[in-house]
Amino acid sequence: MRNDRIAVFVRESRKAAGLTQAEFAIRSGLGLRFVHDLEQGKETVRLDKVNQALAMFGMEAVPGRIERKAEDEQP
Repeated sequence: MRNDRIAVFVRESRKAAGLTQAEFAIRSGLGLRFVHDLEQGKETVRLDKVNQALAMFGMEAVPGRIERKAEDEQP
């Protein structure tokens, strides 16, 4: 899971829905601090709460392959 991709998705989806972070927090049942941290791509957010936020847009975090840069790959 790439937190930065989730952060961008949540931020853009929230804005497209016309919600402030505070409004989104209230509607999703999450804390404002969590919403802020999530949208900033904080590495240590709880997956259950990430899924609670994503559920607002009919989405959930699921396992996927890690995309690696060519210089990060070992022979």
